[in-house]
This record gives sequence, structure tokens and C-alpha cells, in this order.
Amino acid sequence: MNVKEYHAHLYYSEENLEVAKQVVEKAREFGLFSIGRIHERLVGPHPMWSCQLLFKNDELPKAMPWILENREGLIIFMHPDTGNDLEDHTDHAIWIGGKVDLNLEVFKRGN
Repeated sequence: MNVKEYHAHLYYSEENLEVAKQVVEKAREFGLFSIGRIHERLVGPHPMWSCQLLFKNDELPKAMPWILENREGLIIFMHPDTGNDLEDHTDHAIWIGGKVDLNLEVFKRGN
């Protein structure tokens, strides 16, 4: 498996949006992650509002403990980027703090 990078998606709702913003700010201060938008709508396969934290392969030993210690109760969906979106979001996925069903139809349509 050729992993290009990792994506950790923070999941949140309107009720805990401020908590998510605080986690994103902490991630920014930590300096390890490339940080995506704080979405207040559904995007891609994600069934909840989300924000992506991207990090390089060699940063996994630093990223994983940081995510575990700083998620503030948020669900985290993490996966590698190998170029096979469906497998990355299913067979290679890691869930922290809970699991929700993804909208995998976006991959089956080729979007």
C-alpha cells in the first residue's frame, strides 16, 4: 500500500461547533497539520459537518497522540490517501470516539 498522506476529519454539529473551532485552533498552533475549511454543511462522503487535518506519513507518530489527547470528545475519522478513495474510506479507516456511516455513493458514482 502506497500512502501519500493521512487525513483526519473532525466531526461536529451546530451544537459543538465552537468546540471544533477550538480544536482546529489548537491544531494550527501545534503546527503539524495542513488544515482545511471548517465546514458547516455536509461535504463528500461525510455525514456530519467536518474539518480535515492533513499530515505527512512520517508525522503519524506525532499526529496520532496529539489527536487522541486533543479531540475534546469529537468523533475523528482518519484514513490514508493511497489514491483508492473507496478503500481508504472503508478498509483502511480508523475511527476514534465513535463511528458513523459514510455516504459511499460519492465514490461509486466516481465523484
